[in-house]
Amino acid sequence: MTLLTPLPQFESEAQSIHRVPVAVAMGDGIGPEIMRASLSVLQAAGAALEIREIALGEAVYKSGHSSGIAPETWDVLRATKLLYKAPITTPQGGGYKSLNVTLRKSLGLFANVRPNGAYAPFVATKHPGMDVVIVRENEEDLYAGIEHRQTDEVYQCLKLVSRPGTEKIIRFAFEHARRNGRRKVSCFSKDNIMKLTDGLFHKTFDTIAKEYPEIETDHWIIDIGAARLASNPKQFDVIVTGNLYGDIISDIAAEIAGSVGLAPSANIGAHGAMFEAIHGSAPPLAGKDVANPSGLLLAGVMMLVHAGQPRVAERVHNAWLRTIEDGVHTADMPQEAPGAQRVGTRAFAQAVIARLGLEPRHLAPVRYGEATPASAVPQAAPTVPATKQTVGIDVFVHWSGGTPDDLAALLRPAAGTGLELSMITNRGVKVWPQGLAETFCTDHWRCRFLAPGGAALTHAAIAALLLRLAEAGVDFIKTEHLCTFDGVAGYSLGQGQ
Repeated sequence: MTLLTPLPQFESEAQSIHRVPVAVAMGDGIGPEIMRASLSVLQAAGAALEIREIALGEAVYKSGHSSGIAPETWDVLRATKLLYKAPITTPQGGGYKSLNVTLRKSLGLFANVRPNGAYAPFVATKHPGMDVVIVRENEEDLYAGIEHRQTDEVYQCLKLVSRPGTEKIIRFAFEHARRNGRRKVSCFSKDNIMKLTDGLFHKTFDTIAKEYPEIETDHWIIDIGAARLASNPKQFDVIVTGNLYGDIISDIAAEIAGSVGLAPSANIGAHGAMFEAIHGSAPPLAGKDVANPSGLLLAGVMMLVHAGQPRVAERVHNAWLRTIEDGVHTADMPQEAPGAQRVGTRAFAQAVIARLGLEPRHLAPVRYGEATPASAVPQAAPTVPATKQTVGIDVFVHWSGGTPDDLAALLRPAAGTGLELSMITNRGVKVWPQGLAETFCTDHWRCRFLAPGGAALTHAAIAALLLRLAEAGVDFIKTEHLCTFDGVAGYSLGQGQ
């Protein structure tokens, strides 16, 4: 382990602060360079941290750990409950899973907080005054990573959205807004199309918003919301959204604010936190001393606030602001100031260190409050079980033997007396009964069987249906039960129904 040694003027303050253990992953590509630069600034500023270096990423993948993390490393992460991570590289091919996703989900780091601010006129941007925080759900959605190849032509990825996960992230966004004096929380979803999954997100947002009457709210469909974020970001303050949408729009927001290289990221849960830059490991730039350490350094600032060292966080952040005001920039930072100086990774860190104790002269100095205790991280209310009744089943079929009418003729006799074939869709579009000849079809069919009159359907009846389909030579590849919950259908209609 390593204890950081501050500059002499900050030494007495550092000694008065309880040292916080933190796991540090040096990363891949440009990771080691920007991590060393960032740690040098934190050390000089008086951060009271006890560094426990761990190995994550490419070398661990290639040593035989397909997750990118060795089993014993989990013990360090669970002990420190704090991870400062440089970007890592996931090897191409070979079925390697994203380590970032694994860390976030395994450690319960459900809230991804990504602040995006403009630094005009010192960093070029079309949106001076932009100040948007994106709160992204971190554990669910398509990032569940559950994918299957089902037929010769069709692959599937499951989108999973839970009520507890949705409630936690939305409540976190409102609490973040309240603690930080934010005026507005906007919800981004696509519930005009995904009425159950994204519909749950939107409805939960509307319900929780009533508990925060002092905060303005609105909802945007993700496509037009992203467009407005790019064209007029000042109309947003805090945005809360799902995993995939949040990943995309946070990069958009960082880029239009000035540079993805400036953007930090915090991943927060009830049992720990991880801090990182949002950009990747950029292997082509590795070892050239040109990478921008700002995103990782500002993630370190967020980590210091979380670790209960807000004065040190202010010192680092204000010195960084003064540095860019003085025109000291890395190559990726667009700039308007005349006489701006291009420097490398190490020189940029030294420029920040030289300004520790100074504040910006033009940009607003940063002030941080106290850390939010882990006990204050929002949790979901217990789920009240609904009355659930199975009323049908969707049977997905691999078939390329003719028209939808031909498939229906094969399936209908297998329905038996307690079920009826009600619909066939192809890639979600209804093609039987009364489909359109113009609809393009693949070899992947959803065949919906329903009990007449909405009667309850037993598992035995479903098993009997599948047996009859097997005897008829039907290649069924997946099933989904169709259920009602307190009498409300828990399944969508086919497009065109």
